[in-house]
Amino acid sequence: MQNTEILRWVLLIGVPLLCLIFYRLILRICFGVVIVPEDRIGLVTKKFRLFGKQALPEGRIIALEGEAGFQGQTLAPGVYFWKWIWQFSITFQPFTVIPTGKIGLVLAKDGAELETGSILARKVPCDGFQDASAFLINGGRKGRQTAIITPGSYRINTFLFEVEITDLINIPENAVGIVTTFEGRAIEEGQIAGKVIGAHNKFQDVDTFLSNGGYKGLQEQVVLAGSYFLNPWFVRVEMVKMTEIPIGHVGVVISYVGQEGVDLSGAEFKHGNIVARNSKGVWADPLGPGKYPINPYIMKIEMVPTTNLVLNWASARSEAHQLDKNLSTITVRSKDGFTFNLDVAQIIHIPTTEAPKVIARFGNMSNLVTQVLEPTIGNYFRNSAQDAGAIDFLKSRKERQESAKEHIGHVLEQYNVFGVDTLIGDIVPPESLMKTLTDRKLAEEQKVTYETQMKAQETRQTLEKETAIAEMQKEIVKADQGVLIAERIADASVKKATGDANSVRLQANAEADRLKLLAGGEAEKVRLLAKAEAERTEWTAKADAEKISLTGNAEAEKILAIGKSSAEAYRLAVEAMGGDNFTQLKVMESIGAQNVRIMPDVLIGGNDGANGPISGLLGLQLLDQLKTKKDDKN
Repeated sequence: MQNTEILRWVLLIGVPLLCLIFYRLILRICFGVVIVPEDRIGLVTKKFRLFGKQALPEGRIIALEGEAGFQGQTLAPGVYFWKWIWQFSITFQPFTVIPTGKIGLVLAKDGAELETGSILARKVPCDGFQDASAFLINGGRKGRQTAIITPGSYRINTFLFEVEITDLINIPENAVGIVTTFEGRAIEEGQIAGKVIGAHNKFQDVDTFLSNGGYKGLQEQVVLAGSYFLNPWFVRVEMVKMTEIPIGHVGVVISYVGQEGVDLSGAEFKHGNIVARNSKGVWADPLGPGKYPINPYIMKIEMVPTTNLVLNWASARSEAHQLDKNLSTITVRSKDGFTFNLDVAQIIHIPTTEAPKVIARFGNMSNLVTQVLEPTIGNYFRNSAQDAGAIDFLKSRKERQESAKEHIGHVLEQYNVFGVDTLIGDIVPPESLMKTLTDRKLAEEQKVTYETQMKAQETRQTLEKETAIAEMQKEIVKADQGVLIAERIADASVKKATGDANSVRLQANAEADRLKLLAGGEAEKVRLLAKAEAERTEWTAKADAEKISLTGNAEAEKILAIGKSSAEAYRLAVEAMGGDNFTQLKVMESIGAQNVRIMPDVLIGGNDGANGPISGLLGLQLLDQLKTKKDDKN
């Protein structure tokens, strides 16, 4: 077992070692075999040359014709013969890898001298700097190269080339790349930027740009959003935001580059040249709302509002556009020597077609305000105030506002500006004048107050008089109503007595009728009973029937006679005694029938005269008789 283990280790270690010795000693020495791995290249250094020219030309470091030194030709991955170890030194070098998002900048250590005035060597055919010999043979120059290496893997001879890895140029959205080149011909006289040169792929093809006559320095052409393989040894890119023109504005372009254009403003406009697009000067066609890739070093965009613009001459108020931030309340002096302040607001409008003329005349909107609007409006109101007294100025505010609108609008038309309206705000008169006016007004108001109070007192007196009369009238009405009520009560008493009499009479009649009806009913009842009895006992005796019939008739007649007699008696009594007396009689009979004592038995004395006791006895006798009659009836 131990022998087997030892043999295994000998094979694992010994065989590779023997192969390496075989390669190094036998193949390398005897046959000059060189094996280049697949991820490497071989950089060849020749130690000497047996025959021919030995030394390199003056100033050269790369051998192209077999001279001793660094060889331009590299060894790609593979097997090579006749590279003897005593004559050649082989250095294995990894591939040059340019990562994604990066570029490789190349610096050549050998080659022809750069041209006078040039800082970059022009591109030559050399397979992307992988063929060093072709680079030198084709006239490649030493120093920084215009060509770059894009992302990938390359077999670069590092004896000749140094590669510096750097980032791509990325332009974000809503940004513009302002390009300045370090190579090219000088910018023309009178110009500040190089003219646009085509077919160079956004400055990525440096050699095409230079061969087409590209200029050195600031460029008119800009680079928009994206990623670009730009050589930072050739260009510098400055990123700025795109120029945005908001809604309600136009952008008047002032171009500092281009040819001198023809003036389009006409003979009447003598305040500057207005030219066509792509010419130097103020463009006649302003830019509408939107975003534009403007190079701010060669063009200037002046924003001009096309909506109504409000400017305030007020120390405490300023609009968002800030054009009136330096305007303040206007101080004026009246004809009578009073100094006071007033706030003014001016509304203006600049049409789109007139915006270039305004900018050509004033340069910007701030100059329009300070050079025209501020002196025009301030001087107008100062002059207007001197023609009137302070109080008159306050009272005629409306008229002065209309006059100011007309005057200022006429002045602004001369500057291609339309005056929409002029408004007078707060007017702050002096305190002394205000105190005088206030005292006067208070006095007037007090006078009105006193007159009103006097009228109120007169009205109060009239009210109290009418109130007293009304109170007396109430008593008069009350007395009248008392008389009327007494009369009504008397009438009611008479009517009540009459009603009571009628009631007694009606009751008597009713009682008579009741008795009469009762008698008739009884008679009919008896007759029917008799008839029935007669029919039932017809066989017994007609005599009994006749008897009963006669008896019934007689009884009926009796009852009828009693009723008639009673009714007649009541009638006669009423006629004889009168309704009231009869009523009193019936009351007394009722009292007697119920044994109600209305006076003591002992005090029956009557009047105080001589017949007093006799009258009392008669009264007692009368009561006894009434009681006796009642008992008899019962």
